[in-house]
Amino acid sequence: MQELWRLSATELAGLIKSKKVSAKEAAEAGLARLDAVNPQINAVIDHRPDDVLAQATSIDAAIARGDELGPLVGVPVTIKVGVDQQGFATTNGLKLQRDAIAMADNPVVTNLRKAGAILLGRTNCPAVSYRWFTSNLIHGDTKNPRDPGITPGGSSGGAGAAVAAGIGHIAHGTDIAGSIRYPAYACGVHGLRPSLGRIPAFNPASPERPIGPQIGAVSGPLARTINDLRISLEAMSAPDARDPWYAPVPLEGPPRPKRVAMCLNPDGLNPVPEVVAAVADAGNRLQRAGWFVEEIADTPSMREAADLQTKLWLGDGYEAQLETAEREGDPGALACLRGNRAKVHPFDLSKALARRDAVTREWFAFLDKYPVLLMPVSGELPFPDHLDLKDEESFARVWHAQLPQIAIPFMGLPGLTVSTGLVGRIPVGVQLVAARYREDLCLAAGEAIEAGGTPSAAIDPAG
Repeated sequence: MQELWRLSATELAGLIKSKKVSAKEAAEAGLARLDAVNPQINAVIDHRPDDVLAQATSIDAAIARGDELGPLVGVPVTIKVGVDQQGFATTNGLKLQRDAIAMADNPVVTNLRKAGAILLGRTNCPAVSYRWFTSNLIHGDTKNPRDPGITPGGSSGGAGAAVAAGIGHIAHGTDIAGSIRYPAYACGVHGLRPSLGRIPAFNPASPERPIGPQIGAVSGPLARTINDLRISLEAMSAPDARDPWYAPVPLEGPPRPKRVAMCLNPDGLNPVPEVVAAVADAGNRLQRAGWFVEEIADTPSMREAADLQTKLWLGDGYEAQLETAEREGDPGALACLRGNRAKVHPFDLSKALARRDAVTREWFAFLDKYPVLLMPVSGELPFPDHLDLKDEESFARVWHAQLPQIAIPFMGLPGLTVSTGLVGRIPVGVQLVAARYREDLCLAAGEAIEAGGTPSAAIDPAG
């Protein structure tokens, strides 16, 4: 049999449900893989082997009793260090929060447990999850397993690096401006940012969030196959009364035509040729799979959506965020806040929310005509690591390239990164967007793109 850590979550759960493999064996394989490769990439920054094995023993006992089994039974999954997991510190990459021990699980963690997942370890993120790079002063740097010279992405960079290297079959991440979609892109895996309200969220150990993060940040999965994203979404999206934004919408919506709008250069992004080629290739794969693909010159406004999303994310409570970053002394967090000060401060919340209504209406009309949008994830291939700290020009270059990621959360839309291949050993991929709560359309199109190329697989970290 193939090494267990190499299997998809779907395959592993099937073996465990049929009693061909035990949850304990899956846990032991996950821990062994973590021990073998994590020292090279620093993706997982906290894990407790005894607890992992105790979870597996409990799952095996439930199987022996004939209990009803969830879609992720016995599947090792990692959790981002920015959400509460009982008994662990929710550092969010901050020394200041090293003692913020969670007394209860975030709803997404609760739901993963209910689905039978084994929580393997906690993954790294940049301080306050601010960057598309992953380093901080408490846990250190995370390296991209495909090439240590490029970013693993951020803010869920530990999640992307872990699942790419075979540490867990699914990784939990969060996304307010690309923090799931970009690590998936940079590490050569798939990542789903669900619609606002699809997956319940609440960190009991943290103060209530301002309105900007409330309506922008979501949890979601990263995985090596599209079907693993599908079963992860099913598991993560179970109801939880603690989230007032939670929306009990079916995971499968009404049928829509297999029609895709393909935009190679949204709103003046001017992507590099390799990115344009990846999007065009994905469009060809969709056409071969029976989708109607129409190339369009542009989308509804992305620039305004991205600017307003940045204001909601960083401008709502800007001075308090800056004060925290200054006390922490983290270079990346300070660069993010100081570099965006003129853009986000002072902040007019009422004006931003009024424009959100108008901009979202434009996007809803567009996605009513075109059920799926195909476009770049980023204007560039994954950046050299820490490019944003090099100088002001490089900082601006990074933020410009990430336009397609920053814009989509402003409307509460789902976005899916599909890994499509490599340029040398540098990953490349595409982004799919659909109407709110139509993750099913993103996944269906993503599956067609995935089937037309070389499947993503767990890799050994590159030297």
